[in-house]
Amino acid sequence: MNVQRRRFPLILAAALLSAALAAAPAAPAAAKEPVPAKPATDLAPNAKSAILMDADSGTVVFEKNSHAALPPASITKIMTMLLVMEAIDQGRLKMTDKVQTSEYAASMGGSQIFLEPGEVMSVEDMLKGVALASGNDASVALAEKLGGSEAEFVRMMNEKAKELGLTDTKFMNPNGLPASGHVSSAHDIAIMSRELLKYEQITKFTGLYQDYLRKDSEKPFWLVNTNKLVRFYHGADGLKTGFTSEAKFCLSATARRDNLRLIAVVMGEPNTKTRNAEVSHLFDYAFAQYTNVPIYKKGDAIGTLKVEKGKIAQVPLVADRSYSVLLKKGDAGKGIRHELVLDSSVKAPVKAGQPVGKLVVYRGEQVLKEFPVASPLAVDKAGWWTLFKRSAGHLFMSE
Repeated sequence: MNVQRRRFPLILAAALLSAALAAAPAAPAAAKEPVPAKPATDLAPNAKSAILMDADSGTVVFEKNSHAALPPASITKIMTMLLVMEAIDQGRLKMTDKVQTSEYAASMGGSQIFLEPGEVMSVEDMLKGVALASGNDASVALAEKLGGSEAEFVRMMNEKAKELGLTDTKFMNPNGLPASGHVSSAHDIAIMSRELLKYEQITKFTGLYQDYLRKDSEKPFWLVNTNKLVRFYHGADGLKTGFTSEAKFCLSATARRDNLRLIAVVMGEPNTKTRNAEVSHLFDYAFAQYTNVPIYKKGDAIGTLKVEKGKIAQVPLVADRSYSVLLKKGDAGKGIRHELVLDSSVKAPVKAGQPVGKLVVYRGEQVLKEFPVASPLAVDKAGWWTLFKRSAGHLFMSE
């Protein structure tokens, strides 16, 4: 009895506390970025999966089964081109470097540029063969050049996919030839396409309609872009087509008009005519309805990062891509402001690419978009002598 008497006040108190918490007003939810109103109609009715995205902001305008994991066919080569362009940007590879074709690379079937075992081409020509002719042989040759082996390059592809947060994607080869478990989604392809477009030079290749390989030989090889939109759709300059009997007709396309660049991905289309028509409809809709309000252009200074106890005390922050927000036409530019919000304490050592804050774009008090901001370079910890001189300098500068 005594035990029950002691427990009763505790049970009563718990019940009262629970009731009080239930009656209390809920904590305000974190502000969410507004999502553009989706079109009322299906803009890609024949596609198994589709997405339409603003390349600058990453805002999704339309999607349909966008996370369905499907065979991507030669759209796989977007990741292959991305790793090549990244290596060139980092100085690990040059456009003029020579690539020798292995017997294995030359044995690839399907779309090819008919490389012979032992044939040597520049990275630039191999890239052209991938971008225009969808060369399976050129894709493997580049993979072996950069990774040392196809298997190692495929590991690099999947590592990059993980880094980009592509949860629907698993690569088994660098060219998209049918392989068990080789899948991606319209969403993931749009993300990797957006990443590839950071390297503006890529559209020099993907935007060509025709060109030649082996120009100085007796038999120059004529290349015609498998993506006919680059010729027939105003503003289109990439990116990659795909087809296998399993995947059907796929396309990751990009087009730019004025300050608006779009990415449209369709998968599982019944034929090329329908594929191109539905991508054109996606582009037409977005170009008619939306515009981009620029915040920063690529290369613009956006602020300064202070690094505590770093060899470099202040790191200039520069826009690594165009920062903009997608708005409906007629609604653009009204009351737009932005704020750089950096972490309160960033201490050395700092890794290149380490997240250090965000750029927040507002309209009034409403958050329109948040862009992650990363350190552009690595900062090692300063030695005691550097810290002493820095402290002494501040001391003598003070009043």
